[in-house]
Amino acid sequence: MLSYRHAFHAGNHADVLKHAVLIALLDYFNQKDKPWWYIDSHSGAGLYDLRGDYAQKNAEFDTGIGRLWHRADLPPMLENYVALVRDLNPDGNLRFYPGSPWCASRRARHEDRLRLFELHGSDHRLLAENFSGAGRQVKIEAMDGYAGLKSVLPPPTRRALVLIDPSYEVKSDYPRTADALKDSLVRFAGGTYVVWYPLLQKPEARHLPQRLKAVPAASWLNVSLSVQAPARDGFGMHGSGLYIVNPPWTLPKLLEATLPILTQALGQDGGAAYTLEYEIP
Repeated sequence: MLSYRHAFHAGNHADVLKHAVLIALLDYFNQKDKPWWYIDSHSGAGLYDLRGDYAQKNAEFDTGIGRLWHRADLPPMLENYVALVRDLNPDGNLRFYPGSPWCASRRARHEDRLRLFELHGSDHRLLAENFSGAGRQVKIEAMDGYAGLKSVLPPPTRRALVLIDPSYEVKSDYPRTADALKDSLVRFAGGTYVVWYPLLQKPEARHLPQRLKAVPAASWLNVSLSVQAPARDGFGMHGSGLYIVNPPWTLPKLLEATLPILTQALGQDGGAAYTLEYEIP
């Protein structure tokens, strides 16, 4: 389905969790000189204007990045994330918000590479515009992201962070995501994989974390953040999560220091909570 536009949701609570973790993972990668690839199955536009019509429609950033924007007491993971967003807004006013590819590009070194897939025509054009001048470091393709993963794995560096981040607008995205993770691990078992998922009351959404855990993996981590209690009518996203395969051993400690503060900052009612579970030998 090609109706989804992430601009409606840019900077919301799900983006905060996803991008704070993404930046922390790439900072860990950068502790070694060996180059890496960043591979994004559903890249979106890459950069968003929060004053644009889409972002202003529901202003979801107000209850996401907006709640952290003026705080000076954030733990390191959130401080690094907010600092990256502030680099986009040097006048101190929150207007521009980075998508996942932009976050990765800010951490990329000269030898690192970005491989970005986006099928939506309008977002693909915006993505290309936002990365014009990036040269050979960034390659953007207008193709289905699930197929795109098969085309680039394993990467020549044998070192990569793969983000699988579909919209889940159609039911088929749920099984396709689990299947994509399984297939990707067969192709490249040593990669670090980050699967974003929404917290919804739909059965397919509730079952996805267990489907992901059923995929054979040497190590994994599952983190989720609920910002409110599920709606009584059963509609709406009340939080989101990340399932990470081959996470660094340092990530649980970072999250343990971050999640209580993040839950307090972004919580909208008494249903705000987080979960953190992992198996890292």
